[in-house]
Amino acid sequence: MDIKKVSILLVEDEENLHEALKLNLEMEGYEVTSAFDGTEALQAVQKEHFDLMVLDVMMPELDGISVCENIRLQNNEIPILILSARNTSADRVLGLKKGADDYLTKPFNLEELLLRVNKLIDKSQRLSTRKPLEQIYHFGKNKIDFQALECVTKDGEKITLTKKEIMLLKLLIENKNEVVPREKILQAVWGYNVYPTTRTIDNFILSFRKYFEEDSRNPQYFHSVRGVGYRFSSKGQ
Repeated sequence: MDIKKVSILLVEDEENLHEALKLNLEMEGYEVTSAFDGTEALQAVQKEHFDLMVLDVMMPELDGISVCENIRLQNNEIPILILSARNTSADRVLGLKKGADDYLTKPFNLEELLLRVNKLIDKSQRLSTRKPLEQIYHFGKNKIDFQALECVTKDGEKITLTKKEIMLLKLLIENKNEVVPREKILQAVWGYNVYPTTRTIDNFILSFRKYFEEDSRNPQYFHSVRGVGYRFSSKGQ
């Protein structure tokens, strides 16, 4: 994708900072659309596609965290970089839990901001070129039928899966060979209102290993990445 066609929605209510960020992003070749409050940002996202949103937290009426949550509830996967004067770990965790992809505290180094923007743009481009999963997915001796909520295990046994098992399998397989953060799994599979413990996700992964792995102690497909999340690996597929 030509970098000049990459579009960024910049949401920042402080005029001087907004203009400085807009200028620097445009100098990098990005096309920048401005919004100065949360309501305006949500309206812009509904009207057109953006490759990235740079989103301030502290805004009048509708704050950035609420904007982020609203966008994710619409199943919009636009990468979101949050800018915030709040720099505690609790604030950062909240932003990530509500669906942000990255979180940068003010004041920040402009070069670091541009590097993070570039990284998230790469992610956006990968999302746009990702092929949708077929209804039936094969890996090793295993088969998953997403629509029928069924799988055939390594031993040839047909098992009925729960809706949440299917949702988690689909999420991991769609992000094959990439670590999916726990927060993203909780948002996508369990939603925003009911958060299970990390142990709940671990139990799902243990079940998948039992179904699909030849050796559950040395998994080939379903991996836990300590302190980060989970990854599905399937080489050559």
